[in-house]
Amino acid sequence: THTHSVNAAAFAQAGLDIPALGTTHADYFYGDIPCTRALTEEETKNAYEKNTGAIIIETVRCRGYEPLAVPGALVRNHGPFAWGKNAADAVYHAVVMETAAEMALKTKLLNPSASIPAYILDEHYQRKHGPNATYGQGK
Repeated sequence: THTHSVNAAAFAQAGLDIPALGTTHADYFYGDIPCTRALTEEETKNAYEKNTGAIIIETVRCRGYEPLAVPGALVRNHGPFAWGKNAADAVYHAVVMETAAEMALKTKLLNPSASIPAYILDEHYQRKHGPNATYGQGK
């Protein structure tokens, strides 16, 4: 799913990752939401859409992320892209990404040194998505 949601697109235009700062982010994204490098002029002129996908894959691999653990990325100068197990998951992750971007922007305005401890990130992500997930209906 690709959007041009305001806050996530602002991070993309700034060339910044959306930092993991709180539990809303950690519930769905196991780490910062990465921003890709900018496409080169050659990549833009030749097979723009294909190369957009390629730099997303390049970025996810370079960061060592499992694609479903961080189900989205920002394309530099462009905007957010999200994915999931199915189309509904992809759309949901796009909405969560925009919410995380808005919260990160406001958090950093209030406290530029804000961060989330790794143990809280781990707990919130793993309780929903880990091998022994216990949070949510049907768990």
